[in-house]
This record gives sequence, structure tokens and C-alpha cells, in this order.
Amino acid sequence: MTVARDLVGLHATDPATVFLSAAARLKEPARAVADLERALYDERSLVRTLGMRRTMFVLSRDLVPAVQAGVTDALVPGQRKRLVREIEENGIASDGSRWLRAVEADTLAALDVRGEVTGSELSKAVPALRTKLSYGEGKTWAGTTGVTTRLLFLLSTEQRAVRGRPTGSWTSTQYRWSPMAAWFPDGIARLTAAEARAELALAWLATYGPATTADLKWWTGWPLGQTRTALAAIGAVDVALDEGHGWVLPGDIAPVKAPASWAGLLPGLDPAAMGWHERDWYLGPHRPALFDRNGNVGPTVWVDGRIVGGWAQRADGEIAYELLEKVGTDAEAKVERAAKDLVGWLGAARVTPRFRTPLERRLST
Repeated sequence: MTVARDLVGLHATDPATVFLSAAARLKEPARAVADLERALYDERSLVRTLGMRRTMFVLSRDLVPAVQAGVTDALVPGQRKRLVREIEENGIASDGSRWLRAVEADTLAALDVRGEVTGSELSKAVPALRTKLSYGEGKTWAGTTGVTTRLLFLLSTEQRAVRGRPTGSWTSTQYRWSPMAAWFPDGIARLTAAEARAELALAWLATYGPATTADLKWWTGWPLGQTRTALAAIGAVDVALDEGHGWVLPGDIAPVKAPASWAGLLPGLDPAAMGWHERDWYLGPHRPALFDRNGNVGPTVWVDGRIVGGWAQRADGEIAYELLEKVGTDAEAKVERAAKDLVGWLGAARVTPRFRTPLERRLST
């Protein structure tokens, strides 16, 4: 759908983010869940896949080739090598690569026959998937995981399997799996890595420019050299910013009219908060309250293009929010209306961010 394409993907590590981010930008937010589910699972015009910074995104189909060749392909060798090593270190097979290839073939065959299945259903069809891998031996975070989890992640990284419809509601983190051919019967268009990086940089800068080299480098996870090459390839124009310089597309140099005053509540990991690395110009001094220790943003309150507070949903469904700076009476009234609208939109649904932040934790109690 248009929102996902314009934002160059919706963050999908937390499944609720996809729906909350879309609803906040739709003229008819009440339709967000139905429209997104239709696009994801019926029309399959959106795809849930691994992308920038090893993060899950929901992408429009046309962006998948650029993200795959420009970002995800580089992750495949490391993921495969890691799984082979775990197989051998756990004593499952002396030749981990050969064992893995055999299980992959059986898993893909099972997916082709069944069309859409859960991981547990796959492990019944392919007994080797139930093999356990231990990790972190001697560490406080030590544990075990099934080969199913690791292998499906690898197959999705290689675009041979895709997460489909969840087993529960739109907030569920458990998915059914399908062969990627169900989304792309003719296969995924192949781009060179350089072509893909240029296409991805073009799409990103069209939405997030003006922005800096550091912003694009962080957002994509590319090395500095690749980032600079991609910006040069699309003819990005150097422009002066309040601090230093940044880039815009050649057609975006002219001044634009300021948008109408706006206030809204955006979810954790929303693209608007995660689109840049250098955030002071819209975040101000509020990072400690609104980000976790790993750099993940929680639910935020926005007024006229700036983050001014945070919010949380309580157990009874109430939306509690706190403004971290003065915004004026009119803006406060808009935030209050946005909070009430969100209560109505969520209804009986309860949303707890996957990555919890100091202010969200406090407001949720």
C-alpha cells in the first residue's frame, strides 16, 4: 500500500508497529487492520522480510529486489556459516553444511506441498527440524532453540520462505510460513548490489531528505564507502543544514510550504522516529526517556514535526501520555484528541511494545 511504499517500509520487528504506523497516517484509520491484512495475506502486495540493519520490515513488493540485493544478500553468508557451526558444535553432524542442505531440501518440499504452515507443523513433517541447538553455554543467557527457528530465518534471509498470516490477531508474533514463490511466482528481479543500493538510496532520500551521509549509513547499515557511492550514483545535491551539510534529490531543492499544524501519537519503532541517525533536530533532549539502551524508540507524541513526549496503553485500555516540553494550549488539545481517537481505534486490543522504554514503563502502570 502507499503508506508502506512512501515510508520505504514499515518496521515489523514488533508486529503492532506495522498497523499503528499505518493507521496514524490514513484518512480512514478504522480500515487500517483490514486493509493491511488484505495487502499482506490476500493480495500479497506487501511482504514481511528482513532488511536494513538486520531488522524486519513490511515492504511494498517493488522494493523487495532493492532491499534484498542492496542489504540482505550481504547477511546470507554469515547466517549460513553460523548455523553450520552450531550444528557441528552441538554434535548433530560432523559435516554441518551437508546436513543443513538435506534438511533445507526437505523443509522447502514440505512448504511447497502444504502452501502455508506454522513452524510446529513443519517440524512434524520434517523431524530433523525438532533437533535442539544449545547456545551461550556457561553464560547467564544460555539456552536452547530448535533448528526450525534458525533454518526458517535463514530461508527467509535468502528469500526462499516468507512469513505469512499470523496464528493469532494482528498483534501476534507467531506466523505461518509459505514458499516465497507464493508471493513472487516469477521469482524476484535480480539487481546488482550497486544498482540496488542506488535504488534504495533514491527511495530513502525522497522521503527522509534533507539528510546526512551518517543518516543513510546508519539506516541502511552500509559501510561509509558504499553509502557515498550510492549518493553519488543518484546525483544527490549537497545542501547546507543548521549543523553541517546534508543531501537532497535534484528535484527537491526548491522551498516547500510548511504543512498544517499536526499532533499525533506514533508507536514504538515508527519510521518517523527511526528514519535518521542524527535526531537532535526533532528529538531534542528527550532520548533518555524515549529510547531503550539499544537505541530502540518507544511510543512517541509528536507536534508539528517534533517529538514532544511519550505515551503508553494501560491494562484497562486507557492511553496515558506525558508531554516533556511546553507545546501550547492548542497543541495540547490536539494531543488529547489524538489519544482519545487511539483508544477508540484500539478497542479491545492491548499493545505492549516489544522494546520497552523508561517513560513507557512508567506510564503503563
